[in-house]
Amino acid sequence: MGKNIDSYEKVERLEISYIYKLKNIFTMKQIILCVLPLLILLSCNSNTNNTEDPKSMVNNIDELIKNAENGNVEAQIEVGMLYYNGTDYVKKDYAAASHWFRMAAEQGSAEGQYRLGRMYDYGEGEEKNEEMALRLYRRAASQGHPYAQKALGIFYKEGFGIEQNQDSANYWFCKAYTEILKIAESGDAEGEFHMGTCYVMGIGVEQSDHEAVRWFSKSAEQGYVPAQSNLGWCYENGVGVEKSYPEAVRWYRKAAEQGDATAQNSLGMCYCNGNGVKQSYMEAAKWFRSSAEQGEATAQYNLGNCYDLGNGVEQSYTEAVKWFRLSAEQNYGYAQCRIGDYYYYGNGVEQSYTEAVKWYQIAAEQGNSSAQNNLGACYSKGNGVKQSDTEAVKWYRMAAEQGNAEAQNNLGYNYYNGEGVEKSYTEAVNWFKMAAEQGLDKAQCNLGMCYLSGTGVKQSETEAVKWYRKAAEQGYADAQYILGICYIEGIGVEMSNSEAKKWFKKAADQGLEDAIESLKILTNAGY
Repeated sequence: MGKNIDSYEKVERLEISYIYKLKNIFTMKQIILCVLPLLILLSCNSNTNNTEDPKSMVNNIDELIKNAENGNVEAQIEVGMLYYNGTDYVKKDYAAASHWFRMAAEQGSAEGQYRLGRMYDYGEGEEKNEEMALRLYRRAASQGHPYAQKALGIFYKEGFGIEQNQDSANYWFCKAYTEILKIAESGDAEGEFHMGTCYVMGIGVEQSDHEAVRWFSKSAEQGYVPAQSNLGWCYENGVGVEKSYPEAVRWYRKAAEQGDATAQNSLGMCYCNGNGVKQSYMEAAKWFRSSAEQGEATAQYNLGNCYDLGNGVEQSYTEAVKWFRLSAEQNYGYAQCRIGDYYYYGNGVEQSYTEAVKWYQIAAEQGNSSAQNNLGACYSKGNGVKQSDTEAVKWYRMAAEQGNAEAQNNLGYNYYNGEGVEKSYTEAVNWFKMAAEQGLDKAQCNLGMCYLSGTGVKQSETEAVKWYRKAAEQGYADAQYILGICYIEGIGVEMSNSEAKKWFKKAADQGLEDAIESLKILTNAGY
């Protein structure tokens, strides 16, 4: 039984279709505050039809920068937005954007304080610092800036950089809602977007996904990029609107073509999975790269997976680890776990269990269940750390309680053998069953073994065969071989040498020695 479990299990997070999006529009902080405002005087959208010739545009920008350098607050904000969004004439540069927002903020501009606060909030052009973001949001909010008031309310509600306080959150939400409603009803695209997020969160109004979509649609139709990206998400997930992948792709593309990194990653996912578009790894990799090069951690991770598998790009562990590392350095847990995998196996880097454990530990402490499971496996085998079944069980349990099937199976193994915990066949069966019901072949085989022997569960040959078959049909060689034995002996099934031979052959084709010998015996006997 041990060989079904007692081995290090590499977490195969290779299929990009299973990658979780880091940014989701209904994540309180990461998207609801995500505002890429429109310029007041100068359009920064490179796709906007502009009748001015390039020389005239450059002259206008030069004049704007001169005004900003001379201390004009409005010009400083506009220059900051030019650098923030990027144009045909100004390369996107968060550090430069932050510089100009700071210049405006230091002159007491509420808009400058709000924009600079966002830079600290998201770590764009500045090191991420919630305390500094909070301070700037508070300054802007006290001057009546509605978006800063909403942001401040969210900080109080979620406890970002400050102790949670629902009363303070409600106070700022109420102040923000009144002004945001006025702005939105005037037809301002950014205001309409913020109104949509008010309905997402129930800020000043009863929560309503349908109303959120209505306001996002108004804003998106005016070309407001964050609203287009959010509307795409709503269509992709059927939130507040009937699910429609083609509509999701349409809105993602509009935002992606204007340089929105989140939408570019989402569009890449659509191409990867063939949702709303013809499946194409090349197109997926193209959009992941566009997003990744802007520093989007999820897209960097996805692009790393493309290189790992050779999907849409030439396979390269070196390139894969490069992108995984960039994502990991932004604290993206899945990427940190993959870096750990690469060090464990020596793919694209010099093999090092110590480095593998380091990265697994970082990701595990953030709650990443795959890393927790792998860290448990390292403790179980003493790879990169001092061997400790107790520590192994600790990390397996953390991952298992999050629903990680590999960890549930491994924890079941420890209970079965009494390693790091008091032996309990009943507990072992409970954990095997949780993993088996998620489709993990090893756990299905282990559960079949428990039913066959009546260990930790009432003995049942029928149930044993049921679980062996599930594992065997997934190609698990041990289960295929045991299922062949069941047909030979008539255990839980009617005896059948032809069925036995079929399953022996499947296992033998995978190199299982016992199956190879059994197949020879049946063949020599004329079956």
